[in-house]
Amino acid sequence: MLTNRQLFLNNLAQTSDAPLLIEVEKASGVYMYGKQGEKYIDLISGIGVSNIGHCHPKVVQAIQEQSQKYMHLMVYGEFVQAPQVRLATKLIETLPPSLDSVYLVNSGSEATEGALKLAKRYTNRREIISCKNAYHGSSHGALSVMGNEFFKQSYRPLLPGIKHIRYNHTEDLDVITEQTAAVIIETIQGEAGVRIADKPYMQALRKRCDYTGTLLILDEIQCGFGRTGTFWAFETYGIVPDILLAAKGMGGGMPIGAFISSKKIMQTLSSDPVLGHITTFGGHPVSCAASIACMEVIQEEKLMDTVLKKESLIRKQLNHPGIKEIRSAGLMMAVEFESYSVLKRIIDQAIEKGVLTDWFLFCDNSMRIAPPLIISDDQIEQACSIISSCK
Repeated sequence: MLTNRQLFLNNLAQTSDAPLLIEVEKASGVYMYGKQGEKYIDLISGIGVSNIGHCHPKVVQAIQEQSQKYMHLMVYGEFVQAPQVRLATKLIETLPPSLDSVYLVNSGSEATEGALKLAKRYTNRREIISCKNAYHGSSHGALSVMGNEFFKQSYRPLLPGIKHIRYNHTEDLDVITEQTAAVIIETIQGEAGVRIADKPYMQALRKRCDYTGTLLILDEIQCGFGRTGTFWAFETYGIVPDILLAAKGMGGGMPIGAFISSKKIMQTLSSDPVLGHITTFGGHPVSCAASIACMEVIQEEKLMDTVLKKESLIRKQLNHPGIKEIRSAGLMMAVEFESYSVLKRIIDQAIEKGVLTDWFLFCDNSMRIAPPLIISDDQIEQACSIISSCK
């Protein structure tokens, strides 16, 4: 009889020729457990997904309760479904007044796709600008605005009219003109290895978009939902986007995403043509219920209040001699080593010792650290001690 590992390799499409092949029996809090009793501290939260840990009791309860009432009923936007309404209301409560219309989807890539369509529809322009080393998802439109040629060269032709500028370089902003429908940019660049923009740059970007009538799309798919110490990372920059993207940490482990804008902008998707954007499973009531519970946990347990302290503790406790630099925005961290080969050896050893970390697509000599916000000081010290002991 074939094992699950063999069936995984035989029957599931592979995304690389060297998957980790960790077989997880269950997960709870910051831990994942293997079939043979292995125990791993999850320092990456499923790539920024499990912000409140795995299987949080309040999320599990919300899923169970909603699944007993109803699940999928109708394509998005036709029925009044309480979980969708409640979630949209809670999201808007965290945002400035101009962001008052929520379109719920299934993932970050879908949020990107919806935002690109919305920007073109509203402005009647076709040019989109994104940043070099940007990552906004892997579907066709999202791939088009990815800022790394290696990962998209095999899939051309992609969307026309895409230009790329350097992140955090104010002199590049002149590329934005009256022909530009939107600039899409990560508030904190993720796959580039946690690159943080200067406040003057972000404010200059907002000013340039205003001047040219260009929509500003902020991608907070990785950095939103409390990960940086504020609910939305853009709060620290003194700017407001025209369209905001969310996903990953939004669902407490369930698949969900959103693009959020003003009613004035969003209503253009409802006419000429009608049903300008459609999703069957977007805003799935069970995922919405999980997202509501996730938000309540973050807010009621004041998890954001602990983020900067935990960031500081990780910086203090990581004492590996090979570390060249640590870049961080709250609990979104990149620990840079000399090379990918050095980093990969440390990652593999850490997994053997019970700590799961990762690397970045466009910065493969840096270790990704993005633990659940609920991680304790003792767990941080244990994980950092293990990483520091790897050679």
